[in-house]
Amino acid sequence: MTQQHLITGTGPLLDEQGRLREAGYALQPPFDYDHKAIAASPLRIKDWDYYLVNDDEYAVALTFSDLGYIGLVSASVLDFANRTFKTTSELLVMPLGRMGVPTSSDVGDVVWENRRCKVRFAHEAQGRRLSFFMAKFDGDDELDVELFLDREPRDSMVICTPWAEDKHAFYYNRKILGMRARGGFRRGALFHEFAPTDALGLLDWGRGVWTYDNVWYWAAIQGHQDGHIVALNLGYGFGDTSAASENMVFVDGIAHKLGRVDFGIPRDDNDSSRQPEPASCKSRDDFGSRRCPTSAHVAPQSENGPYRYLEPWHLTDDEGRLDLTFAPEIDRIDNIDVGGLIKSKQHQVFGTFNGTVVLDDGSILRLRGIRGSAEHIHNRY
Repeated sequence: MTQQHLITGTGPLLDEQGRLREAGYALQPPFDYDHKAIAASPLRIKDWDYYLVNDDEYAVALTFSDLGYIGLVSASVLDFANRTFKTTSELLVMPLGRMGVPTSSDVGDVVWENRRCKVRFAHEAQGRRLSFFMAKFDGDDELDVELFLDREPRDSMVICTPWAEDKHAFYYNRKILGMRARGGFRRGALFHEFAPTDALGLLDWGRGVWTYDNVWYWAAIQGHQDGHIVALNLGYGFGDTSAASENMVFVDGIAHKLGRVDFGIPRDDNDSSRQPEPASCKSRDDFGSRRCPTSAHVAPQSENGPYRYLEPWHLTDDEGRLDLTFAPEIDRIDNIDVGGLIKSKQHQVFGTFNGTVVLDDGSILRLRGIRGSAEHIHNRY
């Protein structure tokens, strides 16, 4: 197994100079995050909570983020049977840390509203309650979401990532996958209920100071398999990840650590650089579609740019433990351009995964048609 650093320290996340005290990974949050310790402009602080709940029919994703000079309150609804999606976002100017994003993933609530949206992500004794309302989500149709997540797994993915080019830049990230989900959403005349026997939820909790231009790849997979709850978190692409990767597989909430991965996204035939990216890829390619982020559409069969996102991907690792085929169904495209200064080009692709993973004890986990997403995102903010 590739040597990776398991964090054993506790206390403040940053030292007296505002630098990350310890890089590596953990299974529970080891450090305290404090804005007052950051040695960077408030314009560069990026804090967000991203929740996703899915079963085999629908998924709903909710984002609440304070990115310094811009805030984003966003929701997506994905219909797997019809292979359609709808994403609508509310942009806020210069929130500068005033949106009330908690500094912990275990305590503290998001409570926020304006004329259009109302958001409440609350911790309760037995779990997390998510309430989200957006007027004019799809034309005149409203979106109303009420969800409850419980049975939080024993282990989660926690990583502390620095940037070699900027000692005051860092990313403190926790991803909790495979929580039991119940509740539902109403979108216009459509109502869908998530049954706790089928639906699972995840949280992507991110805090930090980012450099301006970054590319990342992230896959989140969760589902029921042979009587077990199985989840995978895979990713790479930004910062200095020499201390550890974020790659883990979870079986009934128990983590198994993986090394470096490659997503094996197919490229265009006429692209001379068709070789797969190494797991440490830090390319700055300009990819994606020019679709409006609030448009609803049937996912197209191909997109402009170097990648053919809707053809099968082949995900592998550097130790021969991961061998997955990803069958894409929906390419959730979301592009944002605010005055040329703030740009986000996003391909979050949803589909099913098949293949094998070798667990830490040498046993083989087989995945058959388990749902998840894999994304390629280029942000300049």
